[in-house]
Amino acid sequence: MPDHQDILDSLNRNLPLREKLIQVHDVLNDRLSFIARIAIAIYDPKTTLLKTFLHSEDGEDPLSSYQAPLSEAPSLEAILREGRPRVINNLITFEKGSHEHTRRIGRHGYSASYTMPMFSNGVFFGFVFFNSYESDVFTDDALKGLDVFGHMISFMVISELATLRTLVAAVTMTARLTHLRSPETGTHLDRMSRYARMIARALAPRYRLDDEYIEHVFMFSPMHDIGKIAIPDNILLKQGTLDPREAAVMRSHVQHGREMVDDLLKNFGLDSIEHANVLRNIAEFHHEAVNGKGYPNGLRGDEIPLEARIVATADVFDALTSRRSYKDAWSNDEAFATLQRLAGEKLDAECVRALIENRTEVERIQALFQEESVG
Repeated sequence: MPDHQDILDSLNRNLPLREKLIQVHDVLNDRLSFIARIAIAIYDPKTTLLKTFLHSEDGEDPLSSYQAPLSEAPSLEAILREGRPRVINNLITFEKGSHEHTRRIGRHGYSASYTMPMFSNGVFFGFVFFNSYESDVFTDDALKGLDVFGHMISFMVISELATLRTLVAAVTMTARLTHLRSPETGTHLDRMSRYARMIARALAPRYRLDDEYIEHVFMFSPMHDIGKIAIPDNILLKQGTLDPREAAVMRSHVQHGREMVDDLLKNFGLDSIEHANVLRNIAEFHHEAVNGKGYPNGLRGDEIPLEARIVATADVFDALTSRRSYKDAWSNDEAFATLQRLAGEKLDAECVRALIENRTEVERIQALFQEESVG
């Protein structure tokens, strides 16, 4: 028998998704050396946004932290409409394109591109991009090989993200079924998770946050209050002031949340994924305060994980601007003023600034996910 080594054996190991993509790229380069970059963009059907997520290239990515409505990319829309991938063997004109993403790609020096759509059970999920610094390289023979790799990459990405999305959806629905009268509606979670993503994108240059981290903050933020499942309704739904004993029970939801997250990650086989701690930190630390007066551990400032500071700001803002059975919705100006008073005390000042400075995006999210009726 020949001594054969599986060239993709590394994919059997428990590696972060980006590491797996890099391994696939390395193998692909042995056959098609002109492939300089493989990139993934994923689609949010609720907002129609196409969002950069993952890439295999060393160094700076030309489309880091980029998002845009799919309608602003007619050539990508055409891929879906026509049901076939896109081949561009000469990208010389891209730098002069009318959209930011085309200008960024052109400035980075790519000369050719092959784009494949990703589908999960027939539902559009995003795109896989193969870029080259050389032109006229995507021949028929090359494309036949790329199709195989493209579908393998698509399956790899969809498999991991679909599992995470199923986990989040199942837990979120369980929480809502357990406490049907809870003021935290589905639109609250839609809004606050997108505020969290918006804040993370704004902080990306300062904290060198990659797109994968940003997307996990977005996916995991709806699970911030998972521990409230363990809180009795007479306390969770009480509209008056909680007495000291009740307040202590309510505060315990963060410890319950961390324990539930650990169990869920283990049961779903996800306890060792690269960003598992993002979920753990969101569930456990989103009630810490930067002045050290929060709970459960009284952490101060940068001791609080960034993702927890991001989610705390997004959650407080949406709570203020949402209508509840016991209060009217505040205006954005009123909520912004309150956030500024809380900045540096309860909330992280940079997170507050990032949210307030993106008012146009805030209003767009609010228009897309209008408040549900309170019942």
